[in-house]
Amino acid sequence: MLAQASVLGMFDPDRSKEVVNRGNPKTWQAFSTELRARIEDDRASGGAGIRFLTETITSPTLIDQFNSLKAELPNAKLVQYEPINSDNAMNGARAAFGSAAQPIYKFDKADRILSLDNDFLSGFNVAYTNDFAKGRHFSEEKKEINRLYCVETTITITGAKADHRLAVKPSQMAEAAKAIAKAVGVAGVNSTYTDNAAWIAAMAKDLQSAKGRSLVVVGDNQPPVVHALAHLMNAALGNVGQTVVYVEPFAPNSERSQLDQYRELIADIDAGKVKMLVIIDGNPMYNTPSDLRLDAARMEKIPFRAHLGLYSDETAEYCHWHVPSKHFLESWGDARAYDGTAGIVQPLISPIYDGHSAYELVQLFFKENFDKKDLDIVKAYWQKTGITPAAASKVAPAAVPTEPTVNAGEKTRATADPAEKASPAPEAKASPAPAAAPTGGTAFEDNWRKAVHDGFIPNTAATAKAVTASAGFLSQPTPAPNGSGDLEIAIRPDPSIYDGRFANNGWLQELPNPLNKVTWTNVGLISPKTAEKLGINQTRDVREQAGASEGTTFFNTKGGNLFSDQVRITYQGAEVAEPVAMWISPGQPDDTITLHMGYGRTRAGNVGSNIGYNVFNVRRSDALDAGFGSLKALGTTEEVSSTQTHFNMEGRDLLRSWDVNHLEEEIKAGHQHNEIDKSMFPYEEHQATYAKNHKWAMTVDLNSCVGCNACVIACQSENNIPVVGKEQVGRHRMMHWMRIDAYYGGEDLNNPDGPHFQPVLCQQCEQAPCEVVCPVHATAHSAEGLNDMTYNRCVGTRYCSNNCPYKVRRFNFMLYQDWDTPQYKLMRNPEVTIRSRGVMEKCNYCTQRIAAARIASEKDGRAIRDGEVMTACQSVCPTNAITFGDMHDSNSAVAKTKQDHRNYNLLNELNTQPRTTYLAGLKNFNTEMPDYKAPAFPAKEASTKEEKTGGEAH
Repeated sequence: MLAQASVLGMFDPDRSKEVVNRGNPKTWQAFSTELRARIEDDRASGGAGIRFLTETITSPTLIDQFNSLKAELPNAKLVQYEPINSDNAMNGARAAFGSAAQPIYKFDKADRILSLDNDFLSGFNVAYTNDFAKGRHFSEEKKEINRLYCVETTITITGAKADHRLAVKPSQMAEAAKAIAKAVGVAGVNSTYTDNAAWIAAMAKDLQSAKGRSLVVVGDNQPPVVHALAHLMNAALGNVGQTVVYVEPFAPNSERSQLDQYRELIADIDAGKVKMLVIIDGNPMYNTPSDLRLDAARMEKIPFRAHLGLYSDETAEYCHWHVPSKHFLESWGDARAYDGTAGIVQPLISPIYDGHSAYELVQLFFKENFDKKDLDIVKAYWQKTGITPAAASKVAPAAVPTEPTVNAGEKTRATADPAEKASPAPEAKASPAPAAAPTGGTAFEDNWRKAVHDGFIPNTAATAKAVTASAGFLSQPTPAPNGSGDLEIAIRPDPSIYDGRFANNGWLQELPNPLNKVTWTNVGLISPKTAEKLGINQTRDVREQAGASEGTTFFNTKGGNLFSDQVRITYQGAEVAEPVAMWISPGQPDDTITLHMGYGRTRAGNVGSNIGYNVFNVRRSDALDAGFGSLKALGTTEEVSSTQTHFNMEGRDLLRSWDVNHLEEEIKAGHQHNEIDKSMFPYEEHQATYAKNHKWAMTVDLNSCVGCNACVIACQSENNIPVVGKEQVGRHRMMHWMRIDAYYGGEDLNNPDGPHFQPVLCQQCEQAPCEVVCPVHATAHSAEGLNDMTYNRCVGTRYCSNNCPYKVRRFNFMLYQDWDTPQYKLMRNPEVTIRSRGVMEKCNYCTQRIAAARIASEKDGRAIRDGEVMTACQSVCPTNAITFGDMHDSNSAVAKTKQDHRNYNLLNELNTQPRTTYLAGLKNFNTEMPDYKAPAFPAKEASTKEEKTGGEAH
């Protein structure tokens, strides 16, 4: 999702365009001259007054630069800090192993997974999402699928996909984790958590039945003790070396937490020890803890301040120098993947503005060769390190430990092969170990070119680290929660704009929250029961209800617009300055509020400034992720823009979620009768035409879809879909060509099933209701079965939209496109027609990609191969939930999916004969769980359209 949206970020006209000194335009040369003069003034002290403040670094080249700089400026210090980091995970590893270690998970090898507030399906690591989907894949050849348990506070897409989910308050998580650890066999663990004992016992039994094939993962927001308990559980379950391996942390200075590093920096600033502060790609004046805020008063104590960043943000405003940063799509660099594999970052275009990379800025601190460019810096590092061709050696297998047992105070060792043990130098341990002796000349150049071509450097995956799990930390007293208030408050990153760094990206601002579909703001989440108790969003005047029946909306509606009650939130004794609009969220624990970071920016840009509330102003270093507080209703409301106003299927057969334990019964009950004989269309005539051409079709597997929104952004990027803004979304005039509907199941809003996700795009109906009502024949069927739009004919009657039962057609009421900004001309896909206003738009199966494949195949004198055409949504999906191709090819992937027993038509009773169909989602319920309810089926086999079909997701 974020990778797709980065295209808009690169062409953002609000990006910094030139070097600025105290508000005045300057040059890179002027900046480097003053910077180097300041460095020389401090060189005699070994750089004692120099501090670098960066976000987390994993670039091997940048780490090497800082390590090399220690020889010249040994007293200069590197400080890493960002608001969402792995401090808790590293501290938890230290508690369990005695040293920091980074886990690498093998979700594709895990049959039973327990997530303790780890939303791994929406994280940066799409490989984990893909691996999870592999274990979830169902077919006639593979009928065993994994099972996911989730214990969390705020409902996430991981919790939504879980087969069994348990909602707990933040203060309960540590004790709940102890109760689970005790149940799975970790000796010496005691817990005060007594709720849901039967749930935990049945879940633990299931985990134990899959020893070596289970996995326990923990979210970075959880305290260190929960991470340490997970390490003990994975060891006790025999998962170490199987579904989880440990490696040395990739970031430098991992022996200290980022918070400790940052706290020391603040102390040095207060003591007047910092003479030069260089901030690289961070915004600490916005997102650092409120009690340790790098504010204006502290900045004034630093004689020289420089900032490198994409935007002239809140931090840049208080720096003497601001240098525009290159976007990662226009710079050279390197990075490490989740398993440690190093990859080369190469630019797609030359820098649009006068930007410079972090490599070039750090290089200015060296006495010699200080003016090198990022390509030369990165290339020189890898020439020094050496690149081994992929065929030269094989990656060593992960360490396989002996069968572990864990007792209180006892140690269990996971031993690795001697060949796998690595002893990197302390300063350079985060860099990949040299693959071979340095090579030069033609050999290196060939290897370098291949690495640039492939995108990664072979044989650089991290080596498995031997770890020893100890339960000794359990004897240490658990820190008592501080703060007071009648409510618990959790703080989470926003699903779209993260910690605020993407606040100026209009695609992400308008991207609906995957769970509540809110756009353009952050809301406070509250459970239905707590909302009722506190009188939040309880208006029930039927005259104010729009688009939904009584009690099924999670907000107040007036004339079609959505209104939420505003409240004043107090967190850890501090008050959130801005009013917070509340949103009722099924699945939220009672007496618990969730706030999202990333909003309340004052210098984000024209798109992202002055939106929502700023939770960083109350987020303290001793309560970064959760604490206590209170809520006070203000008696005012705020209009909220959400793309979905109804989350209940009212018994309709829309989204199918089937119990895999009763699959045969589900298939029988879900039978759909073909209504084609009731049609007034000349069906045989149409089929005769289709038989002579390609028959394009799509299948969406709801069992694989995780609702991550990547397809929505990919479609927007591919098809030049404009941003319409909060007001227009509030009027339900959003322009996305595809949406992901979310529906809750179950009978209790406080303990719901789901939500379940369903991507909906133009169904490409063979008997399309939109075509028969268009007075100018602007929408018509092609010989290949596509519902085409002729923009030049469309006169904007919108009859087609009125007649579309799927509501997937979009009308650009206003001039949403920006024709004046030159950068946007570079951003748009030249293969797609740009629409101004007054015409209907919708998905066309990326017809431009079909046309390109057709031209290529005709040139080669062959047919289009299966898989040669990939729609934008299909190509970006991390779970491969979308299959597209030619149904005429009986061996094509899409033709095979149409034969799956789970395949069904959306709104089949309307007889639209859609080319887009769905595979029913599956839930792998544990029948021994206390929350399991077997599905109910009709007494007789469903064989006619009158019988109710579908699963239990309503």
